[in-house]
Amino acid sequence: MTSTLHAICIILVMAAVTALIRFLPFFLFDKGGEPPAWVKYLGKVLPPAVMSMLLVYCVRSVNLASGSHGIPEISCILVAILLHLWKRNTLLSIGLSTILYMILVQAVFI
Repeated sequence: MTSTLHAICIILVMAAVTALIRFLPFFLFDKGGEPPAWVKYLGKVLPPAVMSMLLVYCVRSVNLASGSHGIPEISCILVAILLHLWKRNTLLSIGLSTILYMILVQAVFI
């Protein structure tokens, strides 16, 4: 198989999978109906679970014995937690704590 034909096949498969993923919810769930209980449950528990996994992934290589001793990471985690408890807005808490982290590691803890 030539490389052009191979690339075309890959693009067609990716387009079909993308279309299937996008259209599948409309086929599985009623229009205007109430989603199943398991979908509501997943919508409730998955965001905190994903954020927890991302948190562990991001701080896994922080060395508390050297450099800034993890001060930027710990302070930004606390800011994110406090902002989320105060405003209940995930985008706001993640966005502002990310901005704060960038300021701390590039201007304060050089």
